[in-house]
Amino acid sequence: MSHRLPADFHMHTHHSGDCDTPMEMVIKQALEKKLPAICITEHMDMDYIICETDPAGKFEVNTDEYQDELFLYKEKYKGIIDIYFGIELGLQPQIVKINADYINKYPFDFVIGSNHLVHKKDPYYSSFYEGRTEHEAFMEFFESTLENIQLFDDFDVLGHLDYLVRYAPNLNRDYRYKDYSDIIDEILKTLISKGKGLDVNTKALYSEPSLGDLNPSKDILARFRELGGEIITFGSDAHKAENVALGFDTAVEMAKACGFKHYALFSNRKAKFVKL
Repeated sequence: MSHRLPADFHMHTHHSGDCDTPMEMVIKQALEKKLPAICITEHMDMDYIICETDPAGKFEVNTDEYQDELFLYKEKYKGIIDIYFGIELGLQPQIVKINADYINKYPFDFVIGSNHLVHKKDPYYSSFYEGRTEHEAFMEFFESTLENIQLFDDFDVLGHLDYLVRYAPNLNRDYRYKDYSDIIDEILKTLISKGKGLDVNTKALYSEPSLGDLNPSKDILARFRELGGEIITFGSDAHKAENVALGFDTAVEMAKACGFKHYALFSNRKAKFVKL
């Protein structure tokens, strides 16, 4: 008999600029999969670069509207499934105070800190990799991540640590933790010293093409545990209802193989540990 799937703590609905899925569809899918809880984490990326496909404000959620709808469903599904109020916050050095003020303004249960922009460049676009080696591009991304988490504290887990491999020209074909171990270890040690965790993100398992690994990769997850890291949440990064909790069976087995016995749920910014 298979284990019960963990809570999905990274998911998007129509309140995110790159998603049009109704919130209730996501909730119903979570119920179908018998998840114990979900946390919706809409995008909030302030001072995002502006281009044709990403106009100003595209990734800035209308938090009041989002909160109102979520609280409505939280009440409707009370006693059936726990629904938590989260945000995926885009980290950048120049908006540390803006981000801190924003987080303090709302009663979030959970905050993912994500490195979506690297010195005003988005690793989603091929231009990020042009004119240099893949190693140089990856190093800039990891150095930027370290800078962000050194400067900003008000988040609970770091989102999809090495997610840029989903979009790199060679995907993760030539990517190995050992080639970046010094900088990645610094990131992991900084997270641990600040009491932060990792978003075990399954999108790379089910996206096209599947990368066959998590973000962060299994090797990084194992290293996080080895260094004393304890806090992990599971996230599908679903932008479509059918992707809720996708890849979670595999992710749980990988996390267990890395030495994790529990995962975390967050309520009112406090972690509660649940046995895997």
